[in-house]
Amino acid sequence: MKALVLAGGRGTRLRPLTNTSAKQLFPVANKPVLFYGLEAIRDAGITDVGMIVGDTAAEIRRVVGDGAQFGLRITYIPQEAPLGLAHCVLIARDYLGDDDFVMYLGDNFLIGGIHDMVQAFGEGDYSAQILLTPVDDPRSYGVAQLNRSGQIVGLAEKPDEPASDLAIVGVYLFTRAVHDAVRAITPSPRGELEITDALQWLIDTGHHVHSHVITGYWKDTGRVQDMLECNRMVLESIETRLAGTVDGRTEITGRVVLEAGAVLEDCVIRGPVVIGADSKITGSYLGPFTSIGAGCTLEDAEIEYSIVMNSSAIRGVARIEASLIGKGVEVMPARRAPNTHQLVIGDHSTVRLRG
Repeated sequence: MKALVLAGGRGTRLRPLTNTSAKQLFPVANKPVLFYGLEAIRDAGITDVGMIVGDTAAEIRRVVGDGAQFGLRITYIPQEAPLGLAHCVLIARDYLGDDDFVMYLGDNFLIGGIHDMVQAFGEGDYSAQILLTPVDDPRSYGVAQLNRSGQIVGLAEKPDEPASDLAIVGVYLFTRAVHDAVRAITPSPRGELEITDALQWLIDTGHHVHSHVITGYWKDTGRVQDMLECNRMVLESIETRLAGTVDGRTEITGRVVLEAGAVLEDCVIRGPVVIGADSKITGSYLGPFTSIGAGCTLEDAEIEYSIVMNSSAIRGVARIEASLIGKGVEVMPARRAPNTHQLVIGDHSTVRLRG
């Protein structure tokens, strides 16, 4: 079995951060979200991965490389424009050949991995398998409608009036039958070749499309609140590791990871918290579910339930919450700013706030 990883999306819901960075490389507990998917693929026993890339191809190639760091062999497949998930299958035809494959959306986060579902697919007699999970607002997802016996009776992509609350999780398993399906369908009103249309074609032509409703945690990390929630979930499971330097005036409560070269001076840290290598935190409060990237500086600051990416600085600012702060950002005091701040800041920005 092979894998097809989709890492070409533009991440419009995370702008302005995605104007300068690939959304698949945004960090969850200081590790790019794409890495979690690649590790899940490796742990399922798959080694050959085709990766669809678009405008951010250079950045993804630089960070992911040839896949050796994950024990994978990665082949990059360029997509000229985001023309739909089924279009990704279409352009990967030569790479995939007649092999079964798992298609994994690179900005999706699924706790528990995919080993069991890959094994079950190999043992089953299906042309495709999809994963479903109930969501509060299915209008932003592909949606499946099941009958009383659990069989799929209808599929729709981002419907205005969903027939159910079952969203399609961004992990699919296919046999070679899907190649006939993606060639048979036409673009949707959105101008894309929809994978839901390809799945519906398989059903209509007598193929068995199996569905499984998952009970574990899944997120499409396409919005700030989703990134923060995934960060919270991963930090829930960390174990304390203090490889950096902590002075005698610093108070640490809960689980904290302090990477090598990082320094804590006169701070209050309430875990779970992760602090990246070579960051320096002085006179500051870090609250639960906060990730600080590598090479950051925090001085006389308060922050919790937030993600701060590499090489950013926060000085003299009180009570930052529920914020996603990009790389190379400066946050500092300014006049006439409110006392509480919620920030979505693009890379290499400077923001001046009241302390």
